[in-house]
Amino acid sequence: MTSHIPLKDLTPAQQGGPIHTRSFKGLYRNLRLLGAGALMVMFFGTAWIDWNGQQAVLWDLDSKQFHIFGATFWPQDFILLSAILMIAAFGLFFITVVAGRIWCGYSCPQSVWTWIFMWVEKVTEGERHQRIRLDAAPWSLNKLLRRGAKHGLWLAISLVTAIGFIGYFTPVRELVSDLLSWQVGATTAFWLLCFTAATYFNAGWLREKVCVHMCPYSRFQSAMFDADTQLVTYDAARGEARGPRKKNTDPAASGLGDCIDCTVCVQVCPTGIDIRDGLQIDCISCGACIDACNGVMDQMGYARGLIRYTSERALAGGKTHWLRPRLVGYAIALLLMIGGLVWGLQERPLIDLDISRDRSVFRANSNGDIENIYTLKVLNKTQQSREYSVSLADAERFNTQGLGNLQVPAGETSTVAVRVSRRDTAAAGSEPLEFVVQDLNDPASRVSDESTFVSPAVR
Repeated sequence: MTSHIPLKDLTPAQQGGPIHTRSFKGLYRNLRLLGAGALMVMFFGTAWIDWNGQQAVLWDLDSKQFHIFGATFWPQDFILLSAILMIAAFGLFFITVVAGRIWCGYSCPQSVWTWIFMWVEKVTEGERHQRIRLDAAPWSLNKLLRRGAKHGLWLAISLVTAIGFIGYFTPVRELVSDLLSWQVGATTAFWLLCFTAATYFNAGWLREKVCVHMCPYSRFQSAMFDADTQLVTYDAARGEARGPRKKNTDPAASGLGDCIDCTVCVQVCPTGIDIRDGLQIDCISCGACIDACNGVMDQMGYARGLIRYTSERALAGGKTHWLRPRLVGYAIALLLMIGGLVWGLQERPLIDLDISRDRSVFRANSNGDIENIYTLKVLNKTQQSREYSVSLADAERFNTQGLGNLQVPAGETSTVAVRVSRRDTAAAGSEPLEFVVQDLNDPASRVSDESTFVSPAVR
């Protein structure tokens, strides 16, 4: 409960109002800028890369084709997507055990876009103290212009983000051209509006509330921490008792710790917490408080690291154990899954065969033989037109019509109707048969599928 705490002593998160962050510099800020910058370049730039005459990465939902740098994946390859998602999940678990919510602070899109929006706030409305005064000031032309510029830039960034995202599902060049000529279809316009609004509200208005109240990761990540996990931690043994003092004052002689209670660590926190209160669910391990505190320590002439990435064991005077069973287990699982994915990609068949038998089950042909009719659908998963041979294994036991060579255009499906009758007319009952499709230019590219031949019992 915070009702008994004076308002001035409440953190921004506890006050419940908007969080105005202070500008700062430092190592972790630079690392975050480099990492986020690289991710932004990948996000906005990849869609514009051409590969073999087409967009390098394109999830074409209409044709159910997913193009990734020359490789085309189909719904039949969904297992590979599942493997990628599992690898991402275990990678996140591995990182969490090592360094807590470092993904949240440095690479999560919610955090990256929130930092961008906060930067826009600083550019349009000024530094922290100026923004606080602007919030409290009555509406005026200056306030209207500043707020209008801020929200205008937010919407522009949100629209560009939506275009960048939808550009992975719709050819991005056509999308931009249609936008410039105001010829966007209703469906595309709807999704553009949805993603623009989502970005605007999530990064502009909800911000830390998404991380604290909406993200499931924030709820279960604490269960993955152990005594050796590297977390943003305040060294209370060194910092307490906190209190203001002059620069040249010896804290030990004054009965004080190294913390001067400047609250700069609180002012830079994007979630508005006080890291000195201990580990909290709101902390996203961004390291902003570390940079801010190190700057203050430099000014005071104290050693850095009052707030730092450290483990519970190291803080208690022990030594961090880097090779521990849980971490090793995640690493082994990751390596096995990555190896399985690589193998799956290499062994992925570039032909798909689907067989369906006619509903009539069987019938007698003009010769009086019992025949079954099958429909074969041959899918060419490559980006080149291919010629395939379609055959029946153990063909000496059957008479067939419709088999032979088949030309299938790139990324398309061709259908073949096949009639099969049993040569041994005295035989009856059902028996398995196997259809085989083979690439004539690549003998190793081969796929087969089984069906059943059915005939009535002899009386």
